[in-house]
Amino acid sequence: MEGIFWWIIYPYLTLAIMIIGSLYRFAFSQMTWVLRQPSFSKKKWLRIGSPLFHYGILFAFIGHVMGILIPIEFYQAIGISDHLYHIGAIYGGGLAGLMVVAGAVILLIRKMTIDRVRIHATFADFFSVISLIIVAGIGVYMTLIYNTTVVEYEYRLTIGPWFRSLFTFQPQYELMLGVPLIFKIHVIASFALFASIPFTRLVHLYSVPVHYLGRSPQQYRSRVAYKRKGI
Repeated sequence: MEGIFWWIIYPYLTLAIMIIGSLYRFAFSQMTWVLRQPSFSKKKWLRIGSPLFHYGILFAFIGHVMGILIPIEFYQAIGISDHLYHIGAIYGGGLAGLMVVAGAVILLIRKMTIDRVRIHATFADFFSVISLIIVAGIGVYMTLIYNTTVVEYEYRLTIGPWFRSLFTFQPQYELMLGVPLIFKIHVIASFALFASIPFTRLVHLYSVPVHYLGRSPQQYRSRVAYKRKGI
């Protein structure tokens, strides 16, 4: 019964909360859907923390797609050995996880130490950042420590097929029963994070401004130079 709850009921419940809650927020609270422009106080914090966090999230997402959604048979078909895959996962996944943790910690410190930011921060803001640090931190431990010092666990034979089976509505919960505890905690915490998306600023991931990457650069001129010229 425990396996059925955590690996069938719980995932569907959290995903339902995420989907229904997101649709409700979009329909009735669109003013909070789009991310506000960040405060310009202490811009150096944003210049370091924000790129680390957002690029880390992007790389981590790509890594999870490669490891969870793409079957192991695909890599075998194109000639990528299990050892080569895990080497790439350790270095690539470890770097992405460290970027997320470092960026999130910097943003959390900014929220806690800068008055203008802390005043406007809500419980949900702190919850989302701290939750991301926990989830990403567990992921970093699994990738850089557990897989290199305990055992090189092949999650593509258990977690991957189980996760994909959720979307075919034929959940193979038995695949998760023998998964190491630290991996189970990571999965459970991740689904809890999914459920929190509609109630936190994480909802902004649906409207990520990808067009910013292709826009023309903006130029800013110092007012000091104009004052010196008498303009």
